[in-house]
This record gives sequence, structure tokens and C-alpha cells, in this order.
Amino acid sequence: MFDSRHIRTFHEVVRTGSYSAAARELGYTQPAITQQMKALERSVGTPLFVRAGRRMRLTEAGETLARHAG
Repeated sequence: MFDSRHIRTFHEVVRTGSYSAAARELGYTQPAITQQMKALERSVGTPLFVRAGRRMRLTEAGETLARHAG
């Protein structure tokens, strides 16, 4: 079962495009966002994001979750 806070945070990361921007929008610290996304990835059992330089992109699993998270 997924934690609804993690899904809300995931949705904000996808919407804003970064952990830092999501943290600002949600009033969290960036490390708190990182920990929530790691917990969500553990729940899902697969990575949801891939770093590409300074950018971040969704994995196939991340894209699937993003379609349903909204």
C-alpha cells in the first residue's frame, strides 16, 4: 500500500521537475523529499526517476505512476 503523502510528493516532483522545487512548493526540505521518494521507490520495488546530468526524468514505471497519481 502506498502512503498518500508520498504520492502527493511524487506528483509535485513530476509537476515541478525537481526535488528542490517540490520541496519549496510543499514547505519541506530537499532531503525530506529525497527520503520520501526513496520510500516510495521501495514500496513500488523499482526506480521512478533517472538522473541525466542536472536533469531528472521518469523511468517507465515513473511515467505509469505519474499517469495515475494525478
